[in-house]
Amino acid sequence: MAEAIGDPNPAYLDGSAAPPTFPTTFGFRLSIPSLKATDPSRTLHGDQEFAYERPLRAGDRITCVARIADVTEKETRLGTASFVVVETEGRDEAGELVFTGRSTVILR
Repeated sequence: MAEAIGDPNPAYLDGSAAPPTFPTTFGFRLSIPSLKATDPSRTLHGDQEFAYERPLRAGDRITCVARIADVTEKETRLGTASFVVVETEGRDEAGELVFTGRSTVILR
């Protein structure tokens, strides 16, 4: 991953830490039944940020729990859009918080 993003930080290359955006590679599904976006072309990734308690390291087993933090609707020039804010906590095997992520998904 570090080579793919072009970050020469030695910690990312030797496995002692992961690049700060690494949790974007964690696969999980979030179901929003009341906000069906059946057409992927009408879904947009709006924003993403991470706050770390400690670096992710090679060998970590992280459990992620995501929740809908906020949903708002706004009128855009293309019609009504739903802005869904998702907060994710990543915890290690001891249950200690490793990172908190926050992202916005825009559904048109």
